[in-house]
Amino acid sequence: MNKQMRMALVLVLVFVAALALAGCNSSNQTVGVLDVNKVMSDSPKVKELQEQLNVKGKELSDQLEKDKASLSAEEFQKRQETAYSDFLKVKQDLETQIDNSIKQAIEQVSTEQKLGVVLYKNSVAQGGTDVTDAVIQKMQ
Repeated sequence: MNKQMRMALVLVLVFVAALALAGCNSSNQTVGVLDVNKVMSDSPKVKELQEQLNVKGKELSDQLEKDKASLSAEEFQKRQETAYSDFLKVKQDLETQIDNSIKQAIEQVSTEQKLGVVLYKNSVAQGGTDVTDAVIQKMQ
């Protein structure tokens, strides 16, 4: 009787393990990959925000050059530091906008294409569905 109980217990455990393994594999989730470098270079939205940053940088630089003649070296240094600080703040704000835009587009694409996960392309050696162009489309 003891031997039969052990056999029954082993069979039950094997059956439960088989069900658990089958359940892990049945989700069949697809992996998406995103080339962030391509998004940064090809997205019209990113180009627009980069242009805004360039315009702000030029405005600050032009203003500094205009005021340079009427300022002492110390005052000019302070203005330069303030301008640089302003530029960094604008840059950080625009980078946050880009990041949020990319995240939102990834979310939309992953829902539409029923992707379980989206990874950055530089960390994937092989495989996955490239969603880069779809993300760029969603960002417009």
